[in-house]
Amino acid sequence: MREWFRGAERIVVAGIGNPIRMDDFAGVKIVQDLKGQVSDKVMLIECETVPESFIQQIIDFKPTHILLIDAAILGLPPGASQLMTPDRLRDFPAFSTHMLPLRIFCEYLAGTARAKIALLLIQPKRTDFGEGLTKEMSTSTHSIANVLLRVIS
Repeated sequence: MREWFRGAERIVVAGIGNPIRMDDFAGVKIVQDLKGQVSDKVMLIECETVPESFIQQIIDFKPTHILLIDAAILGLPPGASQLMTPDRLRDFPAFSTHMLPLRIFCEYLAGTARAKIALLLIQPKRTDFGEGLTKEMSTSTHSIANVLLRVIS
């Protein structure tokens, strides 16, 4: 991750997820954990299930790097994460709890924001209706937030 952020001048970290779908909320939880701990060169956004609602805000910030964090079925152990570029989204099923598929959102952002874009995807354990993260996801989100703080500070 440190390599991906090399040369970053202005960073957007957008947490995506549904607060009532258990581990799907991981991206938003990480952003919440970062609040108040990053510089003004970092914009934190709690997108929940509608990241497309924040497109203009992202563009106006003029980021050099955009990191989207979301839960995704990766075929990995619960809580495991993977950093990938948007073109790799074609390798994964189209199932999403979000209004607009992330692939389309990323394609639009790439064409308008002119920033480097990556996704940090985290394997959920449970995404049924309910609140709160599973133990595995809670451990993972805490660890990821700490890594991000070291990398973007």
